[in-house]
Amino acid sequence: MKLHHNIWKLAIVKASKWLMLIMPIIWLFYEDNGLTITDLFLIQSIYSLTIALIEIPSGYVADILGRKLAIILGTFFAVVGMSIYSMSSDFEWFLIAALSLGIGQSFISGSDTALMYDSLLELGRENEFVKLEGRIVAVGNISEALAFIIGGLLAEISLRTPFYAQVIVALIGFLTALTIVEPSVHKPIKNNTRTVARKASFDEIKNIIHYSLVKHIVLRHYIIFSAVIGTATLAMAWFSQPLFMSVGIVSAFHFGLIGAALNTVVAIVSFYAHKVETIIDTGILLVAILLFISGCYLLLGIKNMPWTLAILVIFYLIRGVATPVLRDYVNRYTPSSMRATVMSIRSFITRVIFAVLSPFLGAIAEAYSVQQALFFAGFIFFFCCLWSIIFLLTFKSDNIPSPEPVGN
Repeated sequence: MKLHHNIWKLAIVKASKWLMLIMPIIWLFYEDNGLTITDLFLIQSIYSLTIALIEIPSGYVADILGRKLAIILGTFFAVVGMSIYSMSSDFEWFLIAALSLGIGQSFISGSDTALMYDSLLELGRENEFVKLEGRIVAVGNISEALAFIIGGLLAEISLRTPFYAQVIVALIGFLTALTIVEPSVHKPIKNNTRTVARKASFDEIKNIIHYSLVKHIVLRHYIIFSAVIGTATLAMAWFSQPLFMSVGIVSAFHFGLIGAALNTVVAIVSFYAHKVETIIDTGILLVAILLFISGCYLLLGIKNMPWTLAILVIFYLIRGVATPVLRDYVNRYTPSSMRATVMSIRSFITRVIFAVLSPFLGAIAEAYSVQQALFFAGFIFFFCCLWSIIFLLTFKSDNIPSPEPVGN
């Protein structure tokens, strides 16, 4: 087995992770098995909390025991989670499946990128990382768009058919992970040094958290703003199917087509987001992102709104710009030595906010309507960002602290 094969193998792992055939019909499937929209958001809340709690420990496992092992564990839990989903029909088993998938997601996240960079470093091709990482991300986006079409077609057979197919997709990812080669430039830490490494690692993490969320006030506000907007885009993904049904779109095939179109919009706009960033002033772009994201929520919250799909297209257009641009803003104020951990902190905050907020949104949707839940969410996201955006529009660039020393 050759090290350069890791590149296309990681692309297969990425594809198996994002080819989510169940997404076009997940709400239809839940409803068909007697679950409510409150159940849907509660399960997704626990799924997000699982990812948040395990993300940093799973990264530690990858650094200590090897990235290949972390990816194998991640793809294995994906197979287990999808297998449970495909055979279950009640809340408890769906919750266990979601927990397994959350664990799997955490182990893969970051480990795949680190393994690819180490592979290229050993091959002397590290200057190709951005190009190849971009291609693998593109594979993920294409897989996500195709999943909506294929999943919608499979659901015409039965709502459980996409889950059976998803088990096969997850199994392909797992079998591929088994053949990955661990680069020699990454040496798992020996047992006799593991205790020292653990202490150093924990001290480093604490220093980075203090620097990014306490000492560096500008970075803190960018992280908070980015995390809240990330929560808003995540919540909309789970609101979309109940929203479709509330306006009379009930076909699984149509769910798939609309989902594929919206994800394609995100992929195309993201490709050109860097040009938008150079044309529009930072402050204006931040205000625009907040007003459009929260405004789309408020408009969708108006009952019997005739332009629902058009508003969703606008929302996904802004999402395509916001995701890469806000990550860039965070990176501008983040020292290279702590960049990966800071991005993990941002993801952690996003998942925690979603885990706390989503059960309440689900309860509002069930007790009143999907539209009222969206309207409430729009106000929440707007006011959660308001303090940060006021600060970011008025702060002075001087007196920004130097990076906090990390490690020993």
